[in-house]
Amino acid sequence: MTSNTDNRQDGPGPVLSRISASTSEADVLCPAPPLPPGPDSQYERIGGRTGTSFFQTLIHLLKGNIGTGLLGLPLAVRNAGLVLGPLSLFAMGIIAVHCMNLLVKCSHHLSAKLNKPFLDYGDAVQYGMENVSWLRRHSIWGRRIVNVFLIITQLGFCCVYFVFLSDNIKQVVESSNGTTMSCHNNQTAVTVPSFDSRLYMLCFLPAVILLVFTPNLKYLAPLSLVANLAMCTSLVLIYFYCFTNIPNHINLPKVGHAKDYPLFFGTAIFAFEGIGVVLPLENKMQMPQSFSRVLYLGMGIVTFLYISLGTVGYITFGEAIGGSVTLNLPNCWMYQIVKLLYCFGIYITFALQFYVPAEILIPPVVSRVSERWELPVDLLIRTTLVIFTFDISEWPDVTSKQWENVKKQRFYSRRSMVISDCVYSD
Repeated sequence: MTSNTDNRQDGPGPVLSRISASTSEADVLCPAPPLPPGPDSQYERIGGRTGTSFFQTLIHLLKGNIGTGLLGLPLAVRNAGLVLGPLSLFAMGIIAVHCMNLLVKCSHHLSAKLNKPFLDYGDAVQYGMENVSWLRRHSIWGRRIVNVFLIITQLGFCCVYFVFLSDNIKQVVESSNGTTMSCHNNQTAVTVPSFDSRLYMLCFLPAVILLVFTPNLKYLAPLSLVANLAMCTSLVLIYFYCFTNIPNHINLPKVGHAKDYPLFFGTAIFAFEGIGVVLPLENKMQMPQSFSRVLYLGMGIVTFLYISLGTVGYITFGEAIGGSVTLNLPNCWMYQIVKLLYCFGIYITFALQFYVPAEILIPPVVSRVSERWELPVDLLIRTTLVIFTFDISEWPDVTSKQWENVKKQRFYSRRSMVISDCVYSD
């Protein structure tokens, strides 16, 4: 093979010595093709006849990019301006697709050179750095840093999903008594206090744990299809309300304030939340060579949704736009169902975003235990990671409540001091 010839011509180096060394994390994740796939590990063979099809991969790519960040883009456009916002989203979409495609090409080139069936993010960075003489000694740190960032990013998305699910379900339950069948007037919801949002998170915890027990993306494809249909229905209803309620006179700033543009940038970057699933999706395909078509088609749809919803949502609600466009919808059952449908889609997306840190953390641990303990250890790590994201999701809520209590204590202490001063002065 040409890849073997290229390796011999390069001479012995860190790459070849690393391949010929004892079993490492890369060998566990990426075994050489001549070796038959072992029945004891589900991570050894990726793709092939058991991999995902073109349509299934497209579904996963759409599912990974259409999440909670999409609903916040109208607020992002408000921070950037009615003209600058859509143009910036279009530029960011082009850059994101180019970087994703470049990453896939680098993975293909390095995997062919190293005679490996696939490479993950850490492998691509490590072996890419070994081709540069002054970075070769620190290539292992490239893998570690990328893996740490991926774990933090993807688990951070999962934390946001926990908060989104609990807050939206809590809002639907608390406003159910005041919800009407008429959607003509955007009435303020009359909420009835219910349980704390952390209790809603706790109710979701068992269902999320059962969902992440699915080890293969192929088995998630039917659920992702249903979730895409649910989120598509909710987005159609959101678009319908926005287009039918566009004001006659639009007097919105074309370019926002410079101090607000970083807020736009942060929200828009968060919306492109599917970057971390690109290589895992490509590695799981039956025909990885067709992934470029999936990438261009899927990200073209995603970028169009980002620009259109961000622009139309801002035009419809103007300066009153909330952090999520669903917060501006009328308090009627049709739009309450929109929230529930979107929550179901986010629930399925949790497993897709969770898959990336699971692929990084689980295989090295599973490879160090006997065959009989592989499945229990796998499920234990998945459960621990979900519980960890659940605990992190509670921190902002607890911190805000503690800060509110501190402010109340300061208020009452100041009021008591004023009263005591008045009594003393009298």
